[in-house]
Amino acid sequence: MAITGATGLIGAALGAALRERGDEAVGVSRSPGPAMIGWDPKQGFTDADALSGFDAVVNLAGESIAGRWTAAKKRRILQSRIDATSAVVRAIGSARERPRVLINASAVGLYGDRGAELLNERSEPGRASEFLVGVTQAWEDAARAVEQLPGAEVRLGLARFGVVLDANGGALGKMLGPFRMGVGGKIGSGAQWMAWVHVRDVVAALLFLIDRNDCSGAYNVVAPHPVDNAAFTAALGRVLDRPTFMRVPKLGVKMMFGEMGQALLLDSQRALPHRLLAAGFEFEFAELELALTDLLG
Repeated sequence: MAITGATGLIGAALGAALRERGDEAVGVSRSPGPAMIGWDPKQGFTDADALSGFDAVVNLAGESIAGRWTAAKKRRILQSRIDATSAVVRAIGSARERPRVLINASAVGLYGDRGAELLNERSEPGRASEFLVGVTQAWEDAARAVEQLPGAEVRLGLARFGVVLDANGGALGKMLGPFRMGVGGKIGSGAQWMAWVHVRDVVAALLFLIDRNDCSGAYNVVAPHPVDNAAFTAALGRVLDRPTFMRVPKLGVKMMFGEMGQALLLDSQRALPHRLLAAGFEFEFAELELALTDLLG
């Protein structure tokens, strides 16, 4: 298996799981070395036939969405995803022996700010004016080009990730400091929904999509029981045994983080893993408090 973004939170966990079950996991990196393939996401792979012979490719590459969204940052967020995905598709197209499947990252940000609406994979994208809606649409469109390649067919899976929970990084890792100091609390009204998922279930879902030849198209990789921010805050406080009385006002979020704060902390996505469940996937961590206890207890 070839993995772009192999050193990131999801990529590193996926690579470890593949090796644990006896598969070869080869990363894709700007600095090729042992178990690494060389590439530049803008220019493509060092070897045009680099992906030949791999059973599967998982594309997780892209600029982090964390940080203030300046105009330059937003360009990098968008372009890095399109460039990396297009490079992967070109390499698959030129491979003498094509992979049978491409699993490409996406995000539930596709649905935009939707309040308490229940969202599944058939739900319409959010407003075109929302930055992450446009990014995820362009990202998925770039990946769908693999289905138009002439010759041997390549199955495509689009993994629409929610908020991936891991104690060592990502959103949860950033929250732990304030909460452990007893100054954590809900954000804004706390009514915004959060489609969360334990990192171990993310890895299991990716392996499921790789292995199942009957699985193609978009899948929400989120736990089956999303929660609102107030419930998430209370659960995290209970697991850490810390108070959660401090509230971050909506205006404060916008002043501190700008557009990024609105999209990542205040927007609401009550997304459900409808297609994963219908395909028979079983979540190890369906309930938030169970997931947090496993990660932090």
